[in-house]
Amino acid sequence: MTQLVRAKKYLGQHFLTDQQIAENIVTALVQVFPTGKILEVGPGMGVLTQFLLPTKGIETWAAEVDGESVSYLLANYASLSERLLQESFLDIDLSRKFPSGVSVIGNFPYNISSQIIFHILDHRSVVPFMVGMFQKEVAERIGAQKGGKEYGIISVITQAYYEVEYLFTVHEHVFNPPPKVKSGVIRLTRKNLSLACDEDVFRKVVKTAFNQRRKKLRNAISSLGLSDELLGDFAAKRAEELSVSDFIEITNMLNRQV
Repeated sequence: MTQLVRAKKYLGQHFLTDQQIAENIVTALVQVFPTGKILEVGPGMGVLTQFLLPTKGIETWAAEVDGESVSYLLANYASLSERLLQESFLDIDLSRKFPSGVSVIGNFPYNISSQIIFHILDHRSVVPFMVGMFQKEVAERIGAQKGGKEYGIISVITQAYYEVEYLFTVHEHVFNPPPKVKSGVIRLTRKNLSLACDEDVFRKVVKTAFNQRRKKLRNAISSLGLSDELLGDFAAKRAEELSVSDFIEITNMLNRQV
């Protein structure tokens, strides 16, 4: 075996050391996606890879930017060599690279976790499932329901296209080096490829509403030009009180006004 990889702070690396948790993460994806291509993001020293590679029906791919990790993976998981992408997950055109579809898995770097979610959303046509580990508060925010302070832009836009399940919490002591926060594992299951509205306008409405989340909607989205009369009951509500379907309805109101 080659020398262990040094965790690099600038890459947000915290290597999971608990084998059972690693296997549970892989199982959470394989049980809903038993055959097909799986792309692991930031495999590091292969704690998930070791369970993915032997799984029948699964073709494992990996994206890794750390040269030291790449060397380790090539030395210890030779069967991965032709499917190891030495580039950032955020730079991969998933729709072009995996036109027949790919599910995503990973112990995601905390510093780009939101970007990873939005990259998946942008390529949702080829990503039916995702199982990933995030900082616990980010994982909770993605799956948050309306009415709470955790509910926000990433909650609404993710839930517009995917069912979100919070699977389990992972404590700090099972990482090397241990992070300063707990982690949470979630699963996304695609439900919508498209929405019943202009999707660019939908995102604009959601972002505008939450950028001034303490204001009632009549003020929070006043820049979009919707009158109180058109907003109706929504005018006196705040962004965190609105469901995905409410935001779709408001988007359609805006389009009708235009």
